[in-house]
Amino acid sequence: MTWTTLHHRLDDGIRTVTLDRPGHLNAFTPTMAEELERTFTEVNDNDDVRAVIVTGAGRAFCAGMDLGTDGNAFGLDESRTPTLADMGDLDSPDIRRVRDTGGRVTLAIHACRKPVIAAINGPAIGIGATMTLAMDARLMSPTAGYGLVFGRLGITPEAVSTWFLPRLVGMAKALDLMYSADILDAEAAAAAGLVDAVHPLENLIEQARALADRWTAGRSRVATALTRQMLHRNASLQHPEAAHRVESLAMFYSSIGDGAEGVSAFREKRSPHFTQRASNMPQFYDDWIAATTS
Repeated sequence: MTWTTLHHRLDDGIRTVTLDRPGHLNAFTPTMAEELERTFTEVNDNDDVRAVIVTGAGRAFCAGMDLGTDGNAFGLDESRTPTLADMGDLDSPDIRRVRDTGGRVTLAIHACRKPVIAAINGPAIGIGATMTLAMDARLMSPTAGYGLVFGRLGITPEAVSTWFLPRLVGMAKALDLMYSADILDAEAAAAAGLVDAVHPLENLIEQARALADRWTAGRSRVATALTRQMLHRNASLQHPEAAHRVESLAMFYSSIGDGAEGVSAFREKRSPHFTQRASNMPQFYDDWIAATTS
């Protein structure tokens, strides 16, 4: 498989995805959007992968959208006059160049069955920042910066950040971050709740891999996938009974799958050997995901 804006490396179940346009500070392009969307879709069916780390090549994580291209800087079709009704079917090819490219990426990350960790090695600006909001953890080097700078450019937030950001930092802080459009250093980003930990640049990937191991090594791939999706989706439900319905099905199918092995291993005082694959989720899974995205 050929990648033109990304570099992929798989090592001991951890896929490291490197944004690979170092000569352009890994600036985001429609091609990068397509490759990231494909990455996070295809990884669901790759049972060799248990976690994903995203980082940047060179001295930047991602400096934002590449504004040096011809035509619409965001790859959108300016001949259109789209309405909300046009956005009903997001899979329609007719709105391919109407949809926000960053949102296509973060929705794919949101739907991913594997934990995703951002290793922010340098400036993360605009889409470089918002793409990480859909990830499960953000680790940052002390010399990196984090900027939700849309207000400076006269544009609006993207990459579904108006959904992810308030859930991460609260509404008041989200409003302040978007209105002010400041570029935060690592200490300020951590204080704002945007970043989970700050590590020296030379140890950043090592720390990201250690976190991926702590979350996924020796764990059931199906139980991990269900846990990730239930936490991301159930937290926004209107009533806890809806979460109970999904948890009941998840518990039922995990208890007769890897859960049975986990209980046996506990009783026999040995390490479990889990065999279920995230490429083959319980039968209720697809219907549940479809229902929560409609």
